Amino acid sequence: MQYDFTSILDRHGRDSIAVDGLGRSPGFAPDAPQPGFDAIPMWVADMNFPTVPTVPAALIERASHPAYGYFETTEAYYDAIIGWQVQRNGCNPALLTRDCIGYENGVLGGVVSALTSFANPGDPVLVHSPTYIGFTKSLKNNGFEIVHSPLVRDEAGVWRMDYADMDRKLKEHHIHAAILCSPHNPCGRVWTPEELACAMEVYRVNDCVVISDEIWSDILLNGHKHTPTQSVSEDARRRTIALYAPSKTFNLAGLVGSYHIIYDEYLRDRVRAKASKSHYNSMNVLSMHALIGAYRPEGHAWVDQLCKVLSGNVNFACDYIRAHFDGVEAAKPEGTYMLFADCTKWCAAHGKTIEEVEKAAWAVGVALQDGRMFHGPFALRINLALPFARVQEAFRRLDRYVFNA
Repeated sequence: MQYDFTSILDRHGRDSIAVDGLGRSPGFAPDAPQPGFDAIPMWVADMNFPTVPTVPAALIERASHPAYGYFETTEAYYDAIIGWQVQRNGCNPALLTRDCIGYENGVLGGVVSALTSFANPGDPVLVHSPTYIGFTKSLKNNGFEIVHSPLVRDEAGVWRMDYADMDRKLKEHHIHAAILCSPHNPCGRVWTPEELACAMEVYRVNDCVVISDEIWSDILLNGHKHTPTQSVSEDARRRTIALYAPSKTFNLAGLVGSYHIIYDEYLRDRVRAKASKSHYNSMNVLSMHALIGAYRPEGHAWVDQLCKVLSGNVNFACDYIRAHFDGVEAAKPEGTYMLFADCTKWCAAHGKTIEEVEKAAWAVGVALQDGRMFHGPFALRINLALPFARVQEAFRRLDRYVFNA
């Protein structure tokens, strides 16, 4: 392999929530492991791989100049984003101009700016469930009413949107703002063009502004392809605020730096006006250079290799669950590196609560996440972005000490 996805990255003492945060925030963070077990971080949605070398190179080069004053966003920043979106997602370079691109202090910050531009506290917002906990917290903190449209699993176990349920709830609650997660977190669905077109038709009929979180759009497994929500129709392009970032793709969340793509001038003006009022939605010079370094040709090659590694991890995990954990169900993710495992049947058969399952896993160092935060009553959310040897070890421990103890 050209890049290293096998070495064990020691993150202790490096400001990492994933390892240094264990046992520190009861109710959110997993417990620290018992003596004799090292921690395998499988909860926070960041990766246990070193990022592409062009990122630290870009940071070091810029940081080596001892002046960090006010700066302007460079043409290279916009060119990097346009080039990435055109090459990776098939965006039309004639339509995707620098005017369509705007900085956001994180995707969730962009979600809040967008929602508060078109809705007020107390207004209902449609969100699919299971639901990313960041959406739940952001909506609640800003006073919005969350209306869930549950995803349903078909006869093959694939998560699907329920268009009739979406339409009914949009009408019943008079909803005019919705959040779409594409690829979906935590279920891992990569929506097809046809599925997105159907969803966007529902939103069109109900005159609904759509905030599309596409932060996971680069993490694609087993040959799946991402379709930008804005690309499925002219109306979708006009009514959608899309949010992206290199943070999930290249493990850069600690640098903070996301961006929106908004084609419609009216939507764009409203979102930018709202975002500007706090005077806090400003880019860090190092995050700008990190994005430019990430979106270089080496970054394309790195992501392609990453997706192959993650596909292998996901395939192993799903096969292992199917063969060894009777009563645990997990639809194979098509994107992201998060596995959402349903333990409903296992818990019923063994008279256990999901909390007991989690604590048994945490005790032996398998630091997976409580899926109840994501509206999965008996679910575990498991981060598989680790060297394959660590994934194997984690599942061996789950086998021996948790599900077949």
